[in-house]
Amino acid sequence: MRTRVVAAEDSYLIREGLRSLLATQDDVDLVASVSSLPDLLLAVNEHVPDVVVTDVRMPPGDRDEGIQAAEVLALTHPDVGVVVLSQYVEPEWALRLFDPVASGRAYLLKERVGDLTQLRHAIEAVVAGGSVLDPLVVEALVHARTRQAASPLSRLTPRETQVLELVATGQSNAAVADSLVVTERAVEKHITSVLAKLDLDPDDADVHRRVRAVLVYLSALSG
Repeated sequence: MRTRVVAAEDSYLIREGLRSLLATQDDVDLVASVSSLPDLLLAVNEHVPDVVVTDVRMPPGDRDEGIQAAEVLALTHPDVGVVVLSQYVEPEWALRLFDPVASGRAYLLKERVGDLTQLRHAIEAVVAGGSVLDPLVVEALVHARTRQAASPLSRLTPRETQVLELVATGQSNAAVADSLVVTERAVEKHITSVLAKLDLDPDDADVHRRVRAVLVYLSALSG
């Protein structure tokens, strides 16, 4: 039985490359080739393919349309597999693609597109209900988790992290207390604990320690 594929890619050259590549496969039928998220969803509704092969970024927003497509199809066409192609090693997109269900999903870097074996493996895997994650993305996820575990923020409780996040937005203790529906005294205790856990010099003035705590927080986010 032939595998029916809808491809979505805004680059004409890559779209044609995909078409030519898939055309060499006797058991693959490219039923539609589109260049935007709205056209992709329309093509899936019309053709009900076995698999969608889609770029991450394309019109109308050139942001994360491929991931958006996977999220929509998980609700409207749960039996359609999705292979996302990206030139970016972006762990956040991979996590969204495989949440809440990883079956029938694949995330490959675009550099794999020219490797017919890799592409076929991904298509076959999602049709069978399996999943494929590019090794380079796995490596990035491992590094991100390692950085997170090594971050001083890992010492904080969830509530302390909430307090620090609000402090980082410039809120006063009273404003933080209002946001979390707790007493201002409770906020003060949380902040004291945060400053201690982040190993900030107790001889520094409180305002300086708060600024340094915010810098630690922002540094961890950007890392």
